[in-house]
Amino acid sequence: MIILTILEQIILASIITLKGDAYGVSIRKRAKDLSRKSIMYGSLYNILDQLHRKGYVTRAKRKPLSDEGGHEKIFYTVTPSGMKALQKAQAIQSAIWDSLLAYAKKE
Repeated sequence: MIILTILEQIILASIITLKGDAYGVSIRKRAKDLSRKSIMYGSLYNILDQLHRKGYVTRAKRKPLSDEGGHEKIFYTVTPSGMKALQKAQAIQSAIWDSLLAYAKKE
């Protein structure tokens, strides 16, 4: 069964919404915008590694543009399996809320 943690869902959603500009710093910023909580870089890269091992994201090194300077950046992309896992997580959350609403109506 595909189960994603909330933080994994936030990271995947961040990567998707960054549309090709998803690297560590930008993912962390977007995740903070989505969750309203700061994520430590260690936690972020641990989750990115887990998502990569699960086959939910791919990563590719890209040399910095001449005006950027600095080191190579690793950019992330969500795979079709990652999208499927995210959709499954949304379906599970919907089922949970639907059951809670149904229970509340019986009370």
